[in-house]
Amino acid sequence: MNGIEEIGKVIMLFFNALVWTFQPPFFFKNTIKQMLEVGVHSIPVVLITATFTGMVLALQTHTGFQRFNAESLVGTVVALSMTRELGPVLTGLIVAGRAGSAMAAELGTMRVTEQIDALYTLATNPIKYLVVPRLIAGLVMLPIMTVLSDIVGIYGGLFVSVTILDANQTVYLRRTWDYLEYNDIYSGLLKAAVFGLIISLIGCYKGFYTQGGAEGVGKATTGSVVISSMLILISDYFMTAILF
Repeated sequence: MNGIEEIGKVIMLFFNALVWTFQPPFFFKNTIKQMLEVGVHSIPVVLITATFTGMVLALQTHTGFQRFNAESLVGTVVALSMTRELGPVLTGLIVAGRAGSAMAAELGTMRVTEQIDALYTLATNPIKYLVVPRLIAGLVMLPIMTVLSDIVGIYGGLFVSVTILDANQTVYLRRTWDYLEYNDIYSGLLKAAVFGLIISLIGCYKGFYTQGGAEGVGKATTGSVVISSMLILISDYFMTAILF
């Protein structure tokens, strides 16, 4: 299968899912289940990653800013870096590795064991039943997890600054909020929503069109992580160029 054919299939899957999203019946229970899988079950990994990212940012920024006596701006840099860039991107990459691969593996297994074909015989549209709930889950849960990631990242930087670098807590927080604008937060959340859509769409696509038995499931799982991660980083560049 060449690249152009694959891109065409991904686009067709997306538009089919988009059409079925607004048509009954609505599988609310399945959607909630996917939200738990994509979002809630990924929270511990996301929070640990964001906390230590904020802590490292504070250490590195403080070291660099000492050279021109700008240590008071460490909080500003940590906040802007987390909300604009690192919060949504790291959350996206983590979810791509965890939930995106799980989507590909689950749907790929259903494909090779002919469970997806069985849905047609039961008069159930597999795109509406399997793909739509996962797309909604990715679209909704990534921004929510990014908010959590931003908050713990900022407070991770605060912890290091106050306890290790002897920074003043009041100055750190004031510098954080003085220079942080609503656009910084909204643009990060928009990125997260796009990343969530990419992860769900690629995970579903790789699983939905899996071939070759157990080996094919393994390839689909690996492929979903690789492609999702690449698309997250590529789309991040273009969205950053447009939004800022």
